[in-house]
Amino acid sequence: MTAARSHDGPGPLRRAGRATGRALRAPFTGTARSIRKATHAHGAGESGLGKLIELHAVNGAGDVMITVALASTVFFSVPTDEARGRVALYLAITMAPFTLLAPVIGPLLDRLPHGRRAAMAGAMLARALLAITMSGAVATGGLELYPAALGVLVSSKAYGVVRSAVVPRLLPPNFSLVKANSRVTLAGLLATGIAAPIGAGLQMIGSAWPLYGACAIFVAGTFLAFTLPHKVDSAKGERRARLIVPHEDGVPFRPAPAKASGRTGSTRAGLRRSGGKAGSGEKPAKERPPGLRSVGGSVLHGLQANAAHRALSGFLIFFLAFLLREHPLAGQSAAVSLGIVGVAAGVGNACGTAVGSWLRARGPEVIVATVLGLALSVAILAAVFFSTALVAALGAVAGFTQALSKLSLDAMIQRDVPEEVRTSAFARSETLLQMAWVVGGGIGIALPLNAVLGMSVAAGILALGAAASVRGLLGAARRGTPHPRVA
Repeated sequence: MTAARSHDGPGPLRRAGRATGRALRAPFTGTARSIRKATHAHGAGESGLGKLIELHAVNGAGDVMITVALASTVFFSVPTDEARGRVALYLAITMAPFTLLAPVIGPLLDRLPHGRRAAMAGAMLARALLAITMSGAVATGGLELYPAALGVLVSSKAYGVVRSAVVPRLLPPNFSLVKANSRVTLAGLLATGIAAPIGAGLQMIGSAWPLYGACAIFVAGTFLAFTLPHKVDSAKGERRARLIVPHEDGVPFRPAPAKASGRTGSTRAGLRRSGGKAGSGEKPAKERPPGLRSVGGSVLHGLQANAAHRALSGFLIFFLAFLLREHPLAGQSAAVSLGIVGVAAGVGNACGTAVGSWLRARGPEVIVATVLGLALSVAILAAVFFSTALVAALGAVAGFTQALSKLSLDAMIQRDVPEEVRTSAFARSETLLQMAWVVGGGIGIALPLNAVLGMSVAAGILALGAAASVRGLLGAARRGTPHPRVA
């Protein structure tokens, strides 16, 4: 009987159990396969970009979990006046030190080019440990919450700086940097949109539960960081870039190719500086490290415009959070008002990323100048005719223009900055943009809760950026660039 039963195969109950298990797993495995297929398409799987896209999605999901926990503790759980004091304290304890730390993050990571995977894994693991630390203080809102929040902020920005430096090393063949950054950004936005309601649901179970979820996500991200290709840690041919390189003769300094040997590169640099001739016995001038200004003004003007967008983003987040809590949009509650603006900004950001990938940054100077003018126009309208529709429109336009402007800046860096300093340039520019966000947030929390005044300040931030950058951007677009464009 036993032998006969063994030939009959599993019993009907076991077969039914296996079929049920496959049916329950099918939606998850099918979704996982679809996500993997999308992130690894067009050579991204072979180059390693697909794994970076997945890692960035994990990063976005973990960060939004922590944001939900902090917002519920610092902002939503107390009356408006007390909440404003708590957020001001949060800014003082976390973002003021971060403003001092941010400028050294990029240069510090420049000195560790062989440890980029470890740096990204360390940023993930640090946030996992800090999330557990914060889980004990989040219910009481004790002061120990703020140093931990500072650590999370610094770790998150360190990850962002390293990620910006890593993307150029993982480009598939015939794949533009704009398209790669679009995929990475969209993955982060989608993960944030999925994780935010999950975090809100965990918050209903208990104030510490979103932090437990963040810890689990960041632990997974720690292991995922080490699955990136080894070439991420390679610094072959790279040099460090400086944001400002002074000119002695008004001629932009052009560094010698990374593979040049002998005296060719230094001799040419010396001839350019001294006017001497090769073989004259005159010692050539010492070659200077290249920087963003060495390739013309497009990148610097683009960076100024993007700094205005980032400052506007930080300003709107903090100013509108308190303004809409105290003065909700017409006919809506405070939570719904904040949700409307938040969803509008998220949709605008996603649309800007998609449009940037479609345009492939054709004429990036014109794109940056145009979207800055668009954002300024909507901000002026919101200041003059403040209304629910215009506030939502400003949030959407701010998200759209920030995403499109950043992709255009990436294209200019890829086009104009020499390859041997390109990854360093991305790291330095991202650090500067993060500092602009901090400054904008500080203005938003310090400003009185007056709608017209706030929208006027928003317009003023963009006007300053336009005054500093638009003329230079349009002039560079008319002159063209001596550097080959990257599709």
